[in-house]
Amino acid sequence: MVVRAGREFLAIPGPTTMPDEVLQAMHRPALDIYSDQMVNLTDSLLRDLSDLFATKGRSYIYIANGHGAWEAVLSNVLSRGDKVLVLESGRFAIGWGNAAAAMGAEVEVLKGDWRRAIRPSEVEERLRQDKDHKIKAILAVQVDTASGAYNDIEAIGKAIKAAGHPALFMVDAVASLGCMPFEMDAWGIDVAMSGSQKGLMTPPGLGFVAVNDRAREVHKKADLRTPYWDWTERDGAEHYRKYSGTAPVHLLFALRQAIDMIFEEKLENVFIRHRLLAEAVRRAVAVWAEGQVLGFNIAEAAERSDTVTTVMMGNGHDPAALHRYCKEKCGVVLGVGIGELQGQAFRIAHMGHVNAPMILGTLGVIEVGLNALAIPHGKGGVEAAIEWLGESVSA
Repeated sequence: MVVRAGREFLAIPGPTTMPDEVLQAMHRPALDIYSDQMVNLTDSLLRDLSDLFATKGRSYIYIANGHGAWEAVLSNVLSRGDKVLVLESGRFAIGWGNAAAAMGAEVEVLKGDWRRAIRPSEVEERLRQDKDHKIKAILAVQVDTASGAYNDIEAIGKAIKAAGHPALFMVDAVASLGCMPFEMDAWGIDVAMSGSQKGLMTPPGLGFVAVNDRAREVHKKADLRTPYWDWTERDGAEHYRKYSGTAPVHLLFALRQAIDMIFEEKLENVFIRHRLLAEAVRRAVAVWAEGQVLGFNIAEAAERSDTVTTVMMGNGHDPAALHRYCKEKCGVVLGVGIGELQGQAFRIAHMGHVNAPMILGTLGVIEVGLNALAIPHGKGGVEAAIEWLGESVSA
């Protein structure tokens, strides 16, 4: 017997659930890519992306996923042999660093681990040791979707400034943009990047990069530049150069609708919604953890992200069994453990187009699965989430 029917619900951290309005925005004929309408669409998106990044700098749109946007950033500011410092807090900054190494950079990892966020004091200490300023760029993620870590990018920016180091500060906001506060200019970030398929509620396939003037100066001397990613090429007068060819018209219509929805809700309200729903998830997990099998991957509460929660499963229990049960029996797809956490964890996404019934439904299905599979857990996790929301969402 199963209790699933209708639309399968994704509780994975990307691609996230897309609003019907976003899907409908793509259901239209192709646009004349040389028309004023196309130019105006592009201009509005680039302007609004800069607003989402909170920068006066320029933004770029790539037909690419986040890995492509990584390469766009690296190729535009690095020269072969440049030294890059990667700040570890999970899988994704390491992956960005691996891309840099493959492109010809010298990469150093400031060792962290998968259960903690980046320590700004350690960043400052390492940069003070680099008296010859051999490090040219610093790579960090705001939220690592594998570990669930939230990194205090503002504090890291202050640490870089306190060290008096001139390296470019480059931040991956794929799992945070449009969900959590991000202040590129105020936090001293030189280059930021993100993607369409998480908080921006748009199909995968668009990568975004925002750049300040300091990075643009470095760009002029970078020798890893290639035609497709190159900012200078994309600054050309002809509109098609903004996409290095044919524009991804239907994805752009989807993005336009998604950003309109975010601005209609108002960014501050979007951030509050994510914080409240994330805490509801955390309240449930904290109760389940009383059974001594489940627990948070990120040890410190303040370092857990508002977009994804990574839940460890121990004592010989297999998270794959819970994943299968939730999907096949109930129609809810949980995120699997990846990287070092493969086979040890599952992930609950709470980003983008999410609301209380979606989160409570996901938590309820997980609790059903824990009961059905006889996985020890504290009782009343869903009730704890409900109690939290009842206390926090005013009448």
